[in-house]
Amino acid sequence: MASTGTATSTEKGRRIVGAERQTLAKDLVKRYTSGESIRALAASTGRSYGFIHRVLTESGVQLRQRGGARRRKKA
Repeated sequence: MASTGTATSTEKGRRIVGAERQTLAKDLVKRYTSGESIRALAASTGRSYGFIHRVLTESGVQLRQRGGARRRKKA
């Protein structure tokens, strides 16, 4: 199967390496640090949660803790 150059980074099952992976990593890091969740990134790119998590950790991103914002009790 010859590559036509029209494949996107969201093509399911396609290996992403080299410069393409670095470009994707930069985009994912920027979106994650601006507040998007790993699940949202996975859904928008068509990749798995594990793939997004791996790319972020390879990029040295400090991952947020699980769970949403906590409500404070009124005193």
